[in-house]
Formats: sequence, C-alpha cells, structure tokens
Amino acid sequence: MQQTLKAFWQRQRDIWFFNVRGDLIAGIVVALALIPEAIAFSIIAGVDPSVGLYASFSMAVVIAFTGGRPGMISAATGAMALLMVTLVAEHGLQYLLAATLLTGVIQLLFAWAKLGRYMMFIPRTVMVGFVNALAILIFMSQVPYLVDGDTTMWVLVSVGLLILYGLPLIPGYPRLLPPPLVAIVVLTIVVYYMGLPTMEVGDMGELPDGLPVFLFPDIPWNLETLQIIFPTAFSLAVVGLLESLMTAQVVDDLTDTPSGKNREAQGQGIANIVTGFFGGMASCAMIGQSVINIKSGGLGRLSTLSAGLYLLFFILVLGDLVSIIPMAALVAVMIMVSIATFDWSSLTTLHKLPRTDATVLIVTVGVTVVTHDLSLGVFAGVLLSAVFFARKMVNAVHVESERPEGSRIRTYKVRGQLFFVAVDKFIDSFDYRERIHHVVIDLSEASLWDSSAVAAIDKVVAKFRRNGMEVEVKAPPGQSGELHDKLAQHDKEGGASEPGGH
Repeated sequence: MQQTLKAFWQRQRDIWFFNVRGDLIAGIVVALALIPEAIAFSIIAGVDPSVGLYASFSMAVVIAFTGGRPGMISAATGAMALLMVTLVAEHGLQYLLAATLLTGVIQLLFAWAKLGRYMMFIPRTVMVGFVNALAILIFMSQVPYLVDGDTTMWVLVSVGLLILYGLPLIPGYPRLLPPPLVAIVVLTIVVYYMGLPTMEVGDMGELPDGLPVFLFPDIPWNLETLQIIFPTAFSLAVVGLLESLMTAQVVDDLTDTPSGKNREAQGQGIANIVTGFFGGMASCAMIGQSVINIKSGGLGRLSTLSAGLYLLFFILVLGDLVSIIPMAALVAVMIMVSIATFDWSSLTTLHKLPRTDATVLIVTVGVTVVTHDLSLGVFAGVLLSAVFFARKMVNAVHVESERPEGSRIRTYKVRGQLFFVAVDKFIDSFDYRERIHHVVIDLSEASLWDSSAVAAIDKVVAKFRRNGMEVEVKAPPGQSGELHDKLAQHDKEGGASEPGGH
C-alpha cells in the first residue's frame, strides 16, 4: 500500500509539480493576456464579455486535467468566434450555448474515432504556413491599436518591446522572472502614477463580478433546434480540433516533448461540454497564449490550471486593478509573440524549396490571412499538396518491354505504383498495333493501389485482344494480387473483351 501511494505521488509530481515556480509565474502572464483577448473575441461573436471570460476560465481548468498536451493553453479564440456570428445574430446566446455542447459531443466522437492520428497527413510546408499565418494574424490583430492610437500608445508599446527584448540581454537577469510580466507591471505603474491618457483593459468591456453558474440552455430540445445548431457546431468542432492539434504540434516542437493527439481531441470535447453548461462559448487551443506560456517558463499542466484560476481571480477579486492595465502592455506582448511564432528561417529557405513546396506554403499563408479562417488555409494547403503529390506519382509506374529476335512474343515488365493518376500513362505504354502473336504483362514487381489500376489492366488486355493477340497476365503478389484477383475481369469468362473505364 505504501509503495502504491509512493508511486502514485511520484507520478503526480512528474505530471504536475516538476516545474512549480515556472508554471505559476507563467500562469499569471497568460491570464493577464487572456482577459483582453477573451473580451475582444466575445465582442466579435456578438455576446457579452462574460461569455468569453467564463469560457477561457472553464477551458483552461478542464483541459489541464483532460488534455493531451501539457503546457498548452485553451480558451476563447478569434477563429471560433468568427464562426458564431450568424448563429448568435439570428438565434441568440442560448442557441450558442447549445451549439457549444454539441461541439463538445462531436469532438468526442472524433476522438473516439482516433482522427488525431491523421495529423501525419499534414505536410511540413502546411504546418509552417499555418504557423506563419497565425503569427501574421496575431500581429494584424494588434495593428488597430497602433493605427487608432496616439503618440502615448506608440511610446508605451515601444517601451514595452524594449523591456521584453532588453531584459534577457542584461547579465545576471533572473530567468525565472518572465519579461512579459515585468513589462505589464512596469507599464501599468507608469501609466497609473503619471496619469497618462491611454486605452486600458477596462475600456474593452465590463468584467463580470460573479462566478459562472451551471445551467441548461433555455431552448426547445427538438429536431428543429438540432437543425439550427448542427452546421455551426460541426464547423466549430472541426476548426477547434484542427487549431488545437496543430498548436499541439507547435508546442511539441518548442518543448521537444510528445503529446497525445487523440487524448487532446477528447479533452477539447469534454472541456467544451463543461464550458457550454457554465455559460461559455465554444473554444480551443490558442497558439499565441501557448507560446507566451512556454516562453514564460510554463511547461506542465499546472501552468494551464493556474492560468484559468488566475484569470478568475483577476476578474473577480482584482478586477479594478486589471482594468487599469494599459492595452499598450498587452499589445507589446502580443507583438513579441507574433515575432517569436513566425518561422523566419522559412523566408531564407523559400527559394531553395521545390517549387511545389514553396507554392503550398505561400497558398496556406495567403488563404489563412485573407479569410482569417485557419481551417480553410490548412485545407487549401493539404489539397494542393495532394494534387502535387498525385502529379508526381504519375511517373511512379514504369513499363519496359522485351522481345527476343525472331519471336512473336513480347513481354511487358511493369514496375512501381499503379493507381488512378498513373492510369493514362500506363495504358499509353503499350504498343497495340505491333504484329505479334502473344503478349505477357508481368505485374510481379508492381503495386496496385485501387480499382482504377485493375480497370486499367482490363482495358490494356481488351485492347490487345481486340487486335487478335493472346494475353497472359502475371498477377502481382500480396495484397495487390488479392485486389487483382477480386476485381479483374480479363481472366473471367467473357471479361475484358471491350475497353473498360477508369
């Protein structure tokens, strides 16, 4: 019993308490950065600021226990907020809460189907494009504060950036004291005691003064309601999982540690269900705040949990103090995050990449930035990668032939991968007009991927037979042979007498 308890404590210590000071300090910085973001995203969605703030608190706390990526922050996001606008405008908050619940259920179904493993099909160029696009969007979200701001805003942002980048260069500077937190505190003190007129967090919206309460959405629970909320919920579920799993991959790379993608998908689903019951909007992982957390020393689940708890503490207990934090401080932090997030090496290596890879990267960034929709950008990049891959695979099949002198038998040796994109090249590789008696098609070194490959073989056989030649097909081994035997018609009675389609 004692050994069991000791092993349990050691396991919890390795998960929760291996980086206590770093996690707790990073949680403060993340919580402060979450407040204006949550308020801004609530405004975008057309709901009260409390909806975004409660969602950020709930998501951070729940995902700390259920998520598969320690150190990653989940909260209200702009990508999700944009998908809610129409539903909120046409049907109101209660339908949004119901959609949030359904979002969580759909994400659980995705997790149980183990869709997280399909992250392997997202090429590196799409990942880099995703990260760079997010960095650009984070920066662009801060531009209005600079454009609409006055000289005071510009000076304060400049001082904040000087602190953020200057402090780490000071010899002996304590690494456990994150520059973002120092910048926020210093600029707040300067603005308060000098009485500088500038935009503050409180100007973004009124902070809630009470705890979130458990509630069921006040809607009719019927098929009509499901028809109303399902399209939005499905979009939220897909975009939320996509952004969360991509962010998890980014944090994996930053920390050189693995994460459980399917567990993260399951955790996102559970967290969204809890959030919907506590009056919050559907949310997902945030790459900006996750990078802030890592850069501030947060590595474990405790950093995510503390960020959520600090957030609630700040808005309920220290709401008056939080309200006077100058937006310039948070703008400076987010600019630093955007610079740190962008993969600058991708610019210097872009001209060295194959033209197809460079095109995929640029299209991913362009579509994401123009539409402000991460899912569209990633979808465009993956689709374009698939098209380029398919074009390359046209040359993956090779047909060689030999005919001994004086013989009326020609043997065609097929090597490589045969599937739908290579079918036309395969069919055109044979000489159907040659005056010979017998043709051997040797597939022993070929791999058949789909029914189009088998249909192409039938078509080739039919062409030869139509010209009066005898055809012998040597089937490929293994699964390709099984596919051939199951679908091929040329070896069936009356089969492959006419060209087949593909």
